[in-house]
Amino acid sequence: MILGSRGWPGEVHNKAAGDYVTEVDRAAEEAIGEILRDGAPGLPVVGEELGGRQEGLFWLVDPLDGTTNFVHGFPAVGVSVALVEEGRPVAGAVHAPLLGGTWSAARGLGAMDGEGRPLRVSDRPPDRAVVGTGFPFRSKHRLDEYLAVFVPALQRFEDLRRPGAVCLDLAWVARGVFDGFFELGLGSYDVAAGALLVEEAGGAVSDWTGGPDYLSGDILAGPPQVHGELTRLAGTTTDSRPASPGS
Repeated sequence: MILGSRGWPGEVHNKAAGDYVTEVDRAAEEAIGEILRDGAPGLPVVGEELGGRQEGLFWLVDPLDGTTNFVHGFPAVGVSVALVEEGRPVAGAVHAPLLGGTWSAARGLGAMDGEGRPLRVSDRPPDRAVVGTGFPFRSKHRLDEYLAVFVPALQRFEDLRRPGAVCLDLAWVARGVFDGFFELGLGSYDVAAGALLVEEAGGAVSDWTGGPDYLSGDILAGPPQVHGELTRLAGTTTDSRPASPGS
């Protein structure tokens, strides 16, 4: 499939129903990989499209998060690059090429925007929280599991949002634009950099059991109070929440 009058995105291929890859995804991943390999020779680069072994110390890249948005001309599109060590992101950056904005973080050193201003999660209470989410379109066999949280979340929080680019959703949590985020069935490349932003901005991030394995792609994130509500709605307790950054 080729979409065309704008001259982009060029050739579009279906990896699965509703899951696209474009020429831009592949070109961006190759360009990012070249920059990372030049800057850190010998350090593996693992990308969404080209793959690679996720072990030890490696770069984890999503070159175009929100490809469906990109194909349809909706500008909520992100680029995510994280440095992962033994299953834990230690540095990362998220860029919004069509909206403007870049956010970065390093473990223990905080999170900041492109102007060097620190990021901080919101302090709004759950009943005033606007929480981001994403539907498990790649894992529709888990839809009942997702809806069991989605419905009470809509009742518990002020409102929900679904822009469709996970790394941006998490960056918006770190900035205090959104007050939380939850989704199932993502890739590690989707969440690594954005999760670190949230943690370093004072938030909490976990998997849906309340444990630390959010790179599995099942993720709950937000300021501690909202994250606690999300873990409760997912059937866990706030006592299983990972420690806050710097503790």
